[in-house]
Amino acid sequence: MSKPKKAEGCISCGVKLVEPGFARFPCPNCGEEMGRCVKCRKQSNPYRCKCGFVGP
Repeated sequence: MSKPKKAEGCISCGVKLVEPGFARFPCPNCGEEMGRCVKCRKQSNPYRCKCGFVGP
């Protein structure tokens, strides 16, 4: 079985996930790993998974 691909950029803005405070988490709907940068997390910017799930 292959390992899931790690999220490398913020799902909202695309910035690389290199600074402290970023988060990687599975999509609640399909389990695909997503990442969020500190700025988008603090601002509650919306994000959309490939499966169509939308989060705050």
